[in-house]
Amino acid sequence: MYSRFNSGNQLEGQVPNSLGNFSVQLQSLYLGQNQLSGSFPSGIANLPNLIVLGLDYNRFTGYLPQWLGGQKTLQVLSLTNNNFTGYIPSSLSNLSNLIEIYLDSNQFIGNIPSSFGNFPFLRVITTSYNNLHGSLPKEIFGIPTIQQVEFAFNNISGELPTEVGNAKQLMFLHLSSNNLSGDIPSTLGNCENLQEVVLDQNNFGGGIPSSLGKLISLKLLNLSHNMLSGLIPVSLGDIEFLEQLDLAFNNLTGQVPTKGIFKNSTALQIDGNLGLCGGAPELHLPECPIKASNKSKHKISVLLKVVIPLASMVALGIVMLLLFIWRGRKKAEPVYLPSSGREFPKISYKDLARATNGFSTANIIGKGRYSFVYRGQLLQGTNVVAIKVFCLETRGAQKSFIAECNALRNVRHRNLVPILTACSSIDSSGNDFKALVYEFMARGDLHKLLYSNESSDLCYISLAQRLSIVVDISDALAYLHHSHQGTIVHCDLKPSNILLDDNMTAHVGDFGLSRFRTSASFGNSDSTSSFAINGTIGYVAPECAAGGQVSTAADVYSFGIVLLEIFMRRRPTDDMFKDGLSIAKYAEMNIPDKMFHIVDPQLLQELGLSQEDPVTADDAADCLLSVLNIGLCCTKSAPSEPISMQEVTTKLHTIRDSYLRS
Repeated sequence: MYSRFNSGNQLEGQVPNSLGNFSVQLQSLYLGQNQLSGSFPSGIANLPNLIVLGLDYNRFTGYLPQWLGGQKTLQVLSLTNNNFTGYIPSSLSNLSNLIEIYLDSNQFIGNIPSSFGNFPFLRVITTSYNNLHGSLPKEIFGIPTIQQVEFAFNNISGELPTEVGNAKQLMFLHLSSNNLSGDIPSTLGNCENLQEVVLDQNNFGGGIPSSLGKLISLKLLNLSHNMLSGLIPVSLGDIEFLEQLDLAFNNLTGQVPTKGIFKNSTALQIDGNLGLCGGAPELHLPECPIKASNKSKHKISVLLKVVIPLASMVALGIVMLLLFIWRGRKKAEPVYLPSSGREFPKISYKDLARATNGFSTANIIGKGRYSFVYRGQLLQGTNVVAIKVFCLETRGAQKSFIAECNALRNVRHRNLVPILTACSSIDSSGNDFKALVYEFMARGDLHKLLYSNESSDLCYISLAQRLSIVVDISDALAYLHHSHQGTIVHCDLKPSNILLDDNMTAHVGDFGLSRFRTSASFGNSDSTSSFAINGTIGYVAPECAAGGQVSTAADVYSFGIVLLEIFMRRRPTDDMFKDGLSIAKYAEMNIPDKMFHIVDPQLLQELGLSQEDPVTADDAADCLLSVLNIGLCCTKSAPSEPISMQEVTTKLHTIRDSYLRS
């Protein structure tokens, strides 16, 4: 695969037209990861023997010239992450020797040319993050050598053609966030070399083909946020190497299989399918109903004719007795919220007091501006839970409780802290009492992970773990911003509100300052509202710090700060940040030339990188640079041209997956 070798020299300006005069024998030209601008360099036309052309990660603009199709020797063309516009030239189909073509993260419009199916040796084609529409060219799947097809985040419509099954060498199929519809073709199961199938955020319907169980090399399958229905195929549990399966937010029903990937609750995401039942106990789904035989049904019918009237009379008597006993007394009415379809018992003040040993200070595991968080055990032998008790005497606590309930009532995502139930009652003194009960996160919060000492040393966190954590956080925010009838703005993202479970999976929590906005009321997802917030110093966007506008862009800014903090291991409130210097400005001043001087020394030690070698052309160094640049991009996001969490999430997924594969 194409590698950005010898790129990233911080070149600026336009490429001179005299480029082609240097050497007509030049075969490889790498100008990637610079700040070059202007139109497509015309001097390239004078390099007739060019095999590899890399212009990625620059600022080129304008149309691609038709003469580019005349570079007959070209095998690799990488134009990723520029500002090219217009249509993809049909003349590119004349590049008969082309092996890899990267056109992602530009502003191309129009269709993907069906003539691209004429490339006899093509292995990789990526056009993600553009404004392409039309249908998927079935001809591309007829290329015998095709291994990687990435068309995500466009406006492509129509169906996934059945011809996809002809791509026997296909390893990566990424089509997320388009307008694809129809059934997922069963022929996809013929692509036995597939390792990643990402079809989320589309309009696919029908059932999940059981033929997908034949994908023996599959590691990742994401079909979430579609309109799939029916049963989950048992055959998916037969895929030996499957590491992540996401079927969340569809219309799937019936029993969840119990073998293979379905035994690993951390690798399986099935939230948002209200008709599912059974499965592994860790999924906490309701039991599946048992179908009775005809004889049993007849016996039950006769029995019910006798039992129901008798039970009704007894129940009526009990109700009248209770009304008589409790008449006139003020009764606390606990409320509860279901989680992932699981019924959880109503919780009273006494239950929570018993679970926390009378709200003992020894059980306090966290404290916020409006609440204390206790470790507790509701029933003997049950799992430990986290109980968030609101200090209602504090001004704003009541609103915080309501905001958190409203935010979490209808949300389910693997990277949000799962809420189990809520309690609105009175305490032993007759005062109002409000609490929320969450699943307990064994690894605590991200702030403690970053700064707590273990034997006088900071806790070791690998690059892979940090990448997974930022991807988890971005997934959660993208879900809150883009995956609802309305938009939820968190408003207080910071490490202490990010919790980690046993598997180091990150979960965003504390929605006490969140704001829910419906698109009907507020327009697009990046529009603002006039709710005033304060946020947390160091993480809140400057325009919001004094009580400004609430917007998804404010969450994006906070995410950028958290990302920089994770990889630099330095608080944004560090004493060094004063007199106008912030963590974002500090990072910008040192990236890329002095990047190794600001990242966490643990990372340099792990990766064998050196502060004295700032131009190391290492996959890990490239990964670090790319991630830090995303953090800076988030903190620079202007309200007029905001970057969305959906864009950020996809880029981070690409970086993480690329690093892990390397």
